[in-house]
Parts: sequence; structure tokens; C-alpha cells
Amino acid sequence: VEMIGNIKHNEIHILNYLKTNTMKKLLLVLLLVPMVSFGQNIEYINSKEHKRSGMPFSQATIVNGIIYLSGQIGEVNNVVVEGGIGPETKQALDNLKSILEDMEHSVEDIFKCTCMLSNINDWPEMSKAYVEFFNRENLPARSAFAGSGLALGAKVEIECLALFKGMKINK
Repeated sequence: VEMIGNIKHNEIHILNYLKTNTMKKLLLVLLLVPMVSFGQNIEYINSKEHKRSGMPFSQATIVNGIIYLSGQIGEVNNVVVEGGIGPETKQALDNLKSILEDMEHSVEDIFKCTCMLSNINDWPEMSKAYVEFFNRENLPARSAFAGSGLALGAKVEIECLALFKGMKINK
């Protein structure tokens, strides 16, 4: 057996073998990690009424401690409330609040909203109703933009993100 310094030649081959196999194993793990969810699940939240409505989306989903609330318009029984952007904004937020309350959560858990307007000129009045609804010092982060049209001819649609506090979910 040939000696190289204090290490025998065979020991060098063994070390190189281990390094190569360790690298192969590490590479395999790195390739497989994105395919494994590590037990993270998506929970789909839908009331019985929502399921019966046949709408093509869930009311909310929960992923990694975040509740993703689907966009809501200012409607009751599939009819947009009257009175313009202010009442529609309040009703859209009330609809979001109702979904959260069914999950034993509140609007205090909301940390981000996205407001989609049919007309950006409605932004000031929508903002007024939004601030009155939340009525708190620390308002959620928010984005607002205008699009070319919303469901049922609504003037506003609002979607939110909220913290999931692990409470019982009433489905």
C-alpha cells in the first residue's frame, strides 16, 4: 500500500468514493425536494351555499398559515347592491367578513387586500368606504387597479389575504 503523507492510497480512494456518492445523494435530494410538499396541504374552504351555487372557484384556500380569500363583489343573492361604489365596497367587504367569520376569524386577521375597480375614477370613494370598514389604525396593505369589467357589472371586486390562526373551520 502506497503512503501519501499520513494517508494510505486506499484511504484516498475510499474518501473520493464517499465524496462522489455524497454529492450524488445531495444532488438527488435537491432534485426531489421541489416535488415533495413536506406535509403542506392546501385546504379548500366552501360553505354549503357556495357549493350549491356552482361558482367555479373556492371561497378561500389555506396554505402555509395564510388564508387566500377569493375576490368578492358587492352583491347579495347574485344581485349587485344599489348606490354605487361606496355601498358596493362595503358589501364586498361584508361578504369577505362573512367568510372569515364562518372560519372563526375576523377582519382583524386581514393583512393584504387587492381592489379591482371597473373605473379608476371611483378610487377615492372606494377608499373612503374601505377605511370606514376597517376602522383601525393599522390598515391592511393594499393594491388597487382598474380593469375592463367585473362580474355582474360590479364596480369593485376585493380579494384579501389573512392570517390563519388554526381555529376550527366550519364548512
